[in-house]
Amino acid sequence: MAAIVYQTNKKTGITYAYESVSHWDKQKQQSRAKRKCIGRVDPQTHKIVPTRKRKAPTVEPKGKRGPVPSIKTTRSFFGATYLFDHIGKLMGVTDDLKTCFPHSYKHLLSIAYYLILEDRNPLSRFPHWATLHHHPAGEVIASQRSSELFASISEEARQRFFKLQGKRQVEREYLVYDSTSISSYSKCLKQVRYGKNKDHEHLPQINVSMVFGQQSRLPFYYRKLTGNIVDVKTLKKLLGDMNALGYKKIKVVLDRGFFSASNVNELYKHHMKFLIAGKLSLKLVRTHVDSVRETMRNWVHYDQTYQLYAYCLPITWNYVQDRPYKGDTIRADRRMYLHLYFSPDLALENEKAFNNRLAQLQEELVSGTRHPDHEKQYDKYFEVKTTPVRGTRVIAKEETLAEAKRYYGYFALLSNDVKNAVEALEIYRNKDLVEKAFENLKERLNLRRLAVSSEQSLDGKLFVQFVALIYLSYITKKMQDEKLFKDFTMHEVLDELDVIECFERPGKRLEVGEMTIRQKELYAKLGVEPPASLQ
Repeated sequence: MAAIVYQTNKKTGITYAYESVSHWDKQKQQSRAKRKCIGRVDPQTHKIVPTRKRKAPTVEPKGKRGPVPSIKTTRSFFGATYLFDHIGKLMGVTDDLKTCFPHSYKHLLSIAYYLILEDRNPLSRFPHWATLHHHPAGEVIASQRSSELFASISEEARQRFFKLQGKRQVEREYLVYDSTSISSYSKCLKQVRYGKNKDHEHLPQINVSMVFGQQSRLPFYYRKLTGNIVDVKTLKKLLGDMNALGYKKIKVVLDRGFFSASNVNELYKHHMKFLIAGKLSLKLVRTHVDSVRETMRNWVHYDQTYQLYAYCLPITWNYVQDRPYKGDTIRADRRMYLHLYFSPDLALENEKAFNNRLAQLQEELVSGTRHPDHEKQYDKYFEVKTTPVRGTRVIAKEETLAEAKRYYGYFALLSNDVKNAVEALEIYRNKDLVEKAFENLKERLNLRRLAVSSEQSLDGKLFVQFVALIYLSYITKKMQDEKLFKDFTMHEVLDELDVIECFERPGKRLEVGEMTIRQKELYAKLGVEPPASLQ
């Protein structure tokens, strides 16, 4: 039996009409009622005004997994972008981009794909590439549109992406931190400065620092720096950024450019595990090298894999922490492991290079063609005597030369975590992946020299290039693991897959063209299931 029931909302004062249908509940043995709102009562006419019906959510029809039906007829290259699609899913890049850039993530991915495949080509070529390839955006992105896209990438969304990507790697491995310099032709960018250019180019620059997973070899964070900032000054800001992003229990690998007493103290202060290269000029290192020089070069300390001597020495670090807010200074001893290494091959290389350098300096002194930048080295290594009879005599300071050669072939690592010297060397040498990544960023992703005219364009383009670098780093690691570099370059692998076509027709599912056995094997070795083809 149905009846109309009226009920007034005490907060809004609106009276609603409900259709009440009574029924008998057999389990509870009592009468129950179901109510359905049919409208609200007009306060003037007292008539029931029907409520607006809500649109039911669209439910996609269930069907077989695979490409969705097309709405156009086209034939395009598919194989390489298919690879990128699946790598993005495996690493969570696609999901993280969608979370941070819900309205533009497909366009960001398409540009990243283009940067990877079109080696060194400018973005002005993207429309041509887009018409020939199957890609996430599915449309041509004009040059003006790409500039707007870069400008729309906010710092907040970018930091959120770093946080999501970092959670997939942090606390599971050591993080490698390093930086590179990028030359610029633009005079409009605020952070472009003359500094120590790592490519030895006489151009102003910006610096880019980056963090990688030491085992995964995947980048997950970067920041842009003023061109005249040296590496040693950037670590404190990195530690602050890691804390702001919510990363804890971080373990970092750093080269000697980041070594300083204040940086080591900062690492201890933040309770971080670290492995850092030490400078042989440090009194701390030289003193310990002298104390174990003979012992460490015994056969028992020789490692055949690296063909060097490795020795671990537990030492104490004199920790200092200034506390301005309390007006005092904390001083304490901290545990540390000093890993010392001697490489006979490196010693020979160092001595040969030093002898060549001495020969050049001597020739300059004898011929009278002194170079202003070499004056300190002349005074350090030679004594010059000039007489009317004998002319100019250049005499080497043998004791000084012997002291310079005393530490050739030695190098040192310091850690508050790794106790084994060979294990520490393995972890540290894996940081070479950063150099390869920077090479990819500059060469393959066309970031050798900046030509952008605004800060927003630079920030946006750099972010998309960073996303592309994640894919390149994944492919590089897979190719190394599967020893594919013996037979292919990365360019050859991508070209081999890129020629696979797909065919789209309205209302039909996407069809993938024929594939060779080698193409299927390449997909498998790169960790991706090959697409279902016509064969």
